[in-house]
Amino acid sequence: MAHDIPVPRALLRNAGLLVAFSLAAVAIGRFGDIGTTQMPPASAVQVLDLKVEDRPDGRVALRDAANGHLVAEVQPGEDGFLRATLRVMAQARLREGLSRDPPFRLTRWDNGTLSLDDVASGRRINLEAFGLGNAAAFARLLEQGRGAS
Repeated sequence: MAHDIPVPRALLRNAGLLVAFSLAAVAIGRFGDIGTTQMPPASAVQVLDLKVEDRPDGRVALRDAANGHLVAEVQPGEDGFLRATLRVMAQARLREGLSRDPPFRLTRWDNGTLSLDDVASGRRINLEAFGLGNAAAFARLLEQGRGAS
């Protein structure tokens, strides 16, 4: 049992015009930068290239890649976020068949944010995305690295 429900032509025309207007507004905004917000590019104010060494007893040694100085040593069961983040990035390298040798780059930007980059794969993690407490674990490395130089 089929029921034909008549739809007024004016309603269909107006719906089509609304869709066309929406697409045009998005295209103008996207390609003309009208009504968009952009962050100014940030500049690095502090950079620390870290070499990560896994120790047989479960410790993780973090060294300044530039001079080999020990920046920090993370004991088993401590700094879970820091250990997990570095482990995830190292495992991603292995899955992609990349070398373990290039350092990880920890950067403090002039807008106050921190990022961890894998220079081998080009991956970047914006550390504030995981909360300020977790980002503070990496910020501590920057301070310790400054003292070790």
